[in-house]
Amino acid sequence: MSWWTRALFDLPDREVSFRHRGFVGGSPAKRERLESVGRSFLQGYRAALYNGGELEATAESLQRVEEELRGFATEGAAFYLALTDALSPWRKRRYPAFAASVGAPYIYMVQVAAGMPLGRLPLSIEGTLGRLHPLLRWLAIDGYGFYEGFFNTRRSFDQRRVPRRLRGYARRAFDQGLGRSLWFARVADPAAVAHTIGAFSPPRRGDLWAGVGLASVYAGGTDESLCSDLKLLAGEHQGDLAQGAAFAAKARLRGGFVPDHTATACRVLTGQEAAAAAEVTDWAADSLGDLSVGWTRRPQQPPEPLFETWRRRIRGHLMKEVMTSCA
Repeated sequence: MSWWTRALFDLPDREVSFRHRGFVGGSPAKRERLESVGRSFLQGYRAALYNGGELEATAESLQRVEEELRGFATEGAAFYLALTDALSPWRKRRYPAFAASVGAPYIYMVQVAAGMPLGRLPLSIEGTLGRLHPLLRWLAIDGYGFYEGFFNTRRSFDQRRVPRRLRGYARRAFDQGLGRSLWFARVADPAAVAHTIGAFSPPRRGDLWAGVGLASVYAGGTDESLCSDLKLLAGEHQGDLAQGAAFAAKARLRGGFVPDHTATACRVLTGQEAAAAAEVTDWAADSLGDLSVGWTRRPQQPPEPLFETWRRRIRGHLMKEVMTSCA
């Protein structure tokens, strides 16, 4: 790797510092837990950067990351590869090769990373989505939303702005990622999360709560009492919260490691154990049939993309469990 490549692409440690980002509140333990996620993401980003994007060497570096945090590191590596692919289209594209090999156990995180360059470059939304998996491609716009919420917090949460170039369902997928970033921006404080979401227009709140559910279960910073508070504060959006939690459970199981905090949070938010919640996501995906249906180069046009049909079925199924657990 040349010195200028490192100088151009390296990210300073302060970029993932909560103090630098202005994320206030939360106990020292919560702050440390969530900041460790950002540091792991940066570690993976640098693994790809310092190894010149070479997949085998990057994979070896990722294996040295703590297993619980390896998914975030893999996401960081995928972000670097997606970013540099976008800047050098004349070269062999490394992101797809990474997604199909090293990143396969963390495919949800890797799909999210594919959309993060949208926060830094004037890339085509349709071009980005058109190259990705027909069901999971909307996770890329989720990644765009997370990027904006984490790095442009005031614009995203105080001004509640959505990038003008987003149309149709992309605006909803963006809010799902924005909700994930909110868990970090409010340092796992359920009351602060609920207060922030309450300031958004009603049509946006369900997707934001789904993102919170995913982040709280996958990233942590929770315990049983906190999750109970979170579920209560979600109110009519408990089904959205549960759907996000199920996504997180599936991602953890696919990665091969389910930490205790994920098991506890999933049980409270979905009314099911992590493995059972993950099976619901599989059932809902299997029921979609032929994934080639709706595969177009204009993915924003269908009124309900496959991804939203998937989410809706998961939400409907889990809501029965949530209501039962509340009884």
